[in-house]
Amino acid sequence: MSIKQANTLNLKDITALVKDTTPTSHSKIKIILRKVAASLLFGLSDITVLFCSILASIGFLQYFGDTSATLSLNRYFSILPFALTLFPFSYLLRGLYPGFGVGVVEELRSLTYCTSIVFLLLAAATLLVNEPILYDQPLFITSWLLALPAVPLGRAFVRKLCGDKQWWGIPVMIIGAGKAGEEIINALQKHIQIGLRPILALDDDPNRWGYIHSIPVVGGLELAAVLGDKLEIDHAIIAMPSVKRERIHQIIQNSSQHFTHLTVIPDLFGLSSLWVSTRDLGGILGLEVQQRLLRKSSYITKRILDITLTVILGLAALPLILVIASLIALESHGSVFFRQERMGRGDKRFKVLKFRTMHNDAEQRLEYLLQQDEELRAEYEFYHKLRNDPRVTRIGRFLRKFSLDELPQFWNVLKGDMSLIGPRAYMPREKYKMSGLDDMILKIHPGISGLWQVTDRNESSFEERVHTDIYYIRNWSMFLDIYILARTIGVVLIGKGGY
Repeated sequence: MSIKQANTLNLKDITALVKDTTPTSHSKIKIILRKVAASLLFGLSDITVLFCSILASIGFLQYFGDTSATLSLNRYFSILPFALTLFPFSYLLRGLYPGFGVGVVEELRSLTYCTSIVFLLLAAATLLVNEPILYDQPLFITSWLLALPAVPLGRAFVRKLCGDKQWWGIPVMIIGAGKAGEEIINALQKHIQIGLRPILALDDDPNRWGYIHSIPVVGGLELAAVLGDKLEIDHAIIAMPSVKRERIHQIIQNSSQHFTHLTVIPDLFGLSSLWVSTRDLGGILGLEVQQRLLRKSSYITKRILDITLTVILGLAALPLILVIASLIALESHGSVFFRQERMGRGDKRFKVLKFRTMHNDAEQRLEYLLQQDEELRAEYEFYHKLRNDPRVTRIGRFLRKFSLDELPQFWNVLKGDMSLIGPRAYMPREKYKMSGLDDMILKIHPGISGLWQVTDRNESSFEERVHTDIYYIRNWSMFLDIYILARTIGVVLIGKGGY
């Protein structure tokens, strides 16, 4: 029989499919072609970006008159194909082709490791050669520094370009349609660029049959085998964390016979996901959950990075800071800066520094508005902000849209009150709304930017922001900070979600 594409299946399609005994047209060949296409696109992007990084390094060194790495172009192009082949090969061994199911932070970490190792291997190879070749000292270092950010950016462009295409990704079956299953479906649909496309879900509870975010929920778990075979699904996610251990063992045993990739959501739903590793404890499975940001070594490393980047970014932004200060002084009377008490590391109170974006009597205006307008009061209680805030000045609206009002917080970072990247700097009066999660959040410095600011920004509720901050703390790594910093630049430039 002929059916629709897997990502547009509905209950009628699946019912007919289960009853039909003929082979489905949704063959494994289509899935293989998707993987090949994604691998080729990523491979082309990787090689192109690496090639451009090396050429840019040569041009950079020649521009500044460095002759130590001068090469004949014929010699250069003769060894370049071999050198460039090593990079995709290392990425392949790391599982970065076709790249479906690999999170952006994990991809960044793997690319950094692989790229650095290959450059080191090529550098070591130069010791066996008596004359300079492509990867020699300044040229090697410059190419490496350019390639580290360029390769992930190239891949991000590919995902942005192809992520919403019908052919992008592979089909995934969700086993379990409860709360965990619904959150898994929502997450995979929200992050379609990962390439795991849920096409159906199964659950033994008939009350859950129907649809979850347009994904059909059909029959019991006994249909997993037949639907997996007919739809050629290799990936399944068991999202039933509250089910008894014996039942989970039975589901895993039955499912592992039909799916080559099986992901089990444990009864630890919501905890750290980036830094969980398995441990074999005498034949017993153990999960090691690491809270890396709470380590002293991580704190020192993060602090060094904060000071270094703050000095560089602060000096670069100094002319802009002076211009903004002048515009604020010209538009309205009062101080150029706004200071407000916030909760810092260890619940230490400090004054966060911002450019003033409101009129001097802002608090009085807010109190009056909230008393007069129920809709505005409800909006403020949910978001803790107002989209059309009459307290904000004209220059203030522009500064808020592009987050330029937070530039003075570089001073808070240098003082040790804040970090460049971290949780939101909460006000003392918000503490009671943090549902007891303030103990975890206040163990580290708040940040100028953070994960919630580059995801939903002002579109998320207060509760969602708190849980996003908890996710950041539990999953922290330098790669996550680098990812957030890069996303912050993009969000600020387009002014997405800012008000």
